[in-house]
Amino acid sequence: MILKERIEAFIQLGLGLKQEDAPEFRSMLEKAESYNPWFSRENILTSIAAIRDQMLDAHLLQQWLSEYLLNDIKPKKVGLILAGNIPAVGFHDVLCTLVSGHYALIKLSDKDKVIIPFLLNQLVQIQPAFAQQFEYVDQLKNIDAVIATGSDNTGIYFNNYFGKYPNIIRKHRNSIAVLDGNEDKEALKQLGRDIFQYFGLGCRNVSKIYIPVDYNIDNLLEALHEYNAIIHHHKYKNNFDYNLAVFLLNRVKYKNNGCLMMIEDERLTSRIASIHYEYYSDEVDLKEKLNKIIEKVQCIASNKPLPGFATVALGETQRPGLNDYADGIDTLAFLTALQ
Repeated sequence: MILKERIEAFIQLGLGLKQEDAPEFRSMLEKAESYNPWFSRENILTSIAAIRDQMLDAHLLQQWLSEYLLNDIKPKKVGLILAGNIPAVGFHDVLCTLVSGHYALIKLSDKDKVIIPFLLNQLVQIQPAFAQQFEYVDQLKNIDAVIATGSDNTGIYFNNYFGKYPNIIRKHRNSIAVLDGNEDKEALKQLGRDIFQYFGLGCRNVSKIYIPVDYNIDNLLEALHEYNAIIHHHKYKNNFDYNLAVFLLNRVKYKNNGCLMMIEDERLTSRIASIHYEYYSDEVDLKEKLNKIIEKVQCIASNKPLPGFATVALGETQRPGLNDYADGIDTLAFLTALQ
């Protein structure tokens, strides 16, 4: 396949994903939700819509790819170890690898063995030549490069095992929000999307909030109560109850609105159904705090300008564009350099 054919196939895939009433689409939803209860139908549809609208839109896709030299790529075997914390989270790596003309050896996450295969099956139906460009594997062997996503612990293993190959090895990251106290109720509602979407399991979900010293936490909790229906999801509810018990036993001070617990804590990572917050006294203090943790941050949500830091608007953390690369590493540039 030439580049134009690859691009056109992905564009057609995006158009096909609008057919949510198609029998194979409905079957995928049922299987994925049954296979992993964290993948609720709503969240799967949200993820598919983001892929369709943010990654496979004809204009956005062509504009993105125009920045790279992809016509003379010498195909390499690229191992992909995909994450599975939210639905189809590994699709961007698959897209980058296949559209650039490389051969993908895909190790699916145990948590997501339905959605990615569905998407690739649809792609092969559109352009059968793609069937010769990827395979699913249990172990990565005979590879030329690797892109692996995991935790801090698996990152150590990946470095030891794949360090001899050209690689992108991603470790655990969290996202944060910065408020200045001038946000209205609608802005705080948008922040709720960053916190609750995908049950807070994604690296782009906000797990910690920085707030000014005179901030009224109760107002924030009241605004976030808009999402209280989430407590009816059995796995989220089980985690809420368990973590509440842990906090009580350990005498951790917390605030609770019935669907989220807020804890004053300097750590970035929070338990499911909880979020950390930390006060800052002024802009200088805030900058110092952010500089200390920025290497572990995936993205920052804020409606206020933060000089020296890239931000997205509240409510937009889970809507990454094609060039919003995980960990800030340009995946496509890495792939085009494999010669």
